[in-house]
Amino acid sequence: MEKLIYCLWRSDEDSREAFGRRLRTELADELEVLGAARLRVFVADTEVDAGAKLRLSSLEAHKEGFVSFWLEVSQDRQPLEERIAAAAGRIAGYLVVESRPLLAERGEGRGARSPGWVQVTGIAPKAGISYDQFLSHWYGVHRQIAVDTQSSTGYVRNEIVRALTDDAPGWCAIVEETFPVGALDDPRIFYDAQGSESRFKDNAGKMFESVQEFLDLTKVDAHPMSEYVFGGDR
Repeated sequence: MEKLIYCLWRSDEDSREAFGRRLRTELADELEVLGAARLRVFVADTEVDAGAKLRLSSLEAHKEGFVSFWLEVSQDRQPLEERIAAAAGRIAGYLVVESRPLLAERGEGRGARSPGWVQVTGIAPKAGISYDQFLSHWYGVHRQIAVDTQSSTGYVRNEIVRALTDDAPGWCAIVEETFPVGALDDPRIFYDAQGSESRFKDNAGKMFESVQEFLDLTKVDAHPMSEYVFGGDR
């Protein structure tokens, strides 16, 4: 099986509430009927409003949705991609290789919201380093730093094999990091440093130092979202 990811932007004519509801109901139903397995839907809904300051993007508009699922053959994606495109103003699709260094607790029951929230981030290598150097730092160094310096309860790496749609942002990977609710608006919870100013500064410093080593910070595209689970995910 192959994993596919689609980032979604809503049209100006669409309300935020209607967009999120459509993704979690009509679109989820259609994709499962068409063969999407281990489907997960992410929405920038009111549940994550407190994390507005965590949004980072160089794109003109913020992505407000994200779907991931598995197909037996990615070449058979057309009917699913057509449904996704019909549900949004713009989409960007990718074929990815998934790894999960830290498994998060998922919602129980079809369409249930998972605990906490997920930061969905598109990343690209900084100029001057090879792709092998990028991977070496991301996999060999940054993985442990991210886990040690943040209150992450889940960590999924999606290394992009290729874009599936025209004009998709030129990221090389999309990261899903799950955090507790309090991390939306409390940096000390985010950096796993409640009650310790020195630990907060140390963890934030280590994290920033690490990302500077391998990421193009001008292309980081990060948005807090709620995760809704459809089907098994283990």
